[in-house]
Amino acid sequence: MVANVPNALTLFRIAAIPAIVALLYLDRPHWVWLALVLFALACVSDFLDGYIARAMRSQSELGRFLDPIADKLLVSAALLMLAGLGNIQGLTLLAAVVILCREIVVSGLREFLAALDVSIPVSRLAKWKTALQMTAIGFLIAGDAARSADLHSIGTVGLWAAAVITLFTGYDYLRASLRYIRPAENAASGAVDHVAATEEEAAIAEPSIRPAGR
Repeated sequence: MVANVPNALTLFRIAAIPAIVALLYLDRPHWVWLALVLFALACVSDFLDGYIARAMRSQSELGRFLDPIADKLLVSAALLMLAGLGNIQGLTLLAAVVILCREIVVSGLREFLAALDVSIPVSRLAKWKTALQMTAIGFLIAGDAARSADLHSIGTVGLWAAAVITLFTGYDYLRASLRYIRPAENAASGAVDHVAATEEEAAIAEPSIRPAGR
């Protein structure tokens, strides 16, 4: 149900994204600080919703569906805003691109596997990756608000570290998915061959109808 606490926290994280984007867009120190506070609360909610769901045994299908989406939306929106405002630039843009591309690939794989009724659990390394991404983004936002090169440098190093871990977790997820993708392809190919063979047999077995002679 939407009314339970973990799902409410996840929905809060999604609802906070437009506000964070708007505050960053204003690009004034006091608004950026407020964006950082809201971003930090959203990140804390990411930890709390899973913890509370396990503690209260209130895990739901809606929560399993929304939680990874909320994380990806939060990280992607923040990265795009920071890049657009020039807080991520130069080679560091490559780290942001790696992170965003990985999220798109994993989302596509999740959608494909969901059609097969297959769910691959999130690894511990992937959880650390998400935490590192959020921490790095927090430092980048703080560096912008405080006009601090030191905070910005910490965020940049953290973002590169998150990008490296992202490559490993993305590869692990792709490798795990291939175990289900190949059988699905074989099954689909077999089904097509079976239909074609059935149609061919039916055509052969069907008697020819000729007009009767006078």
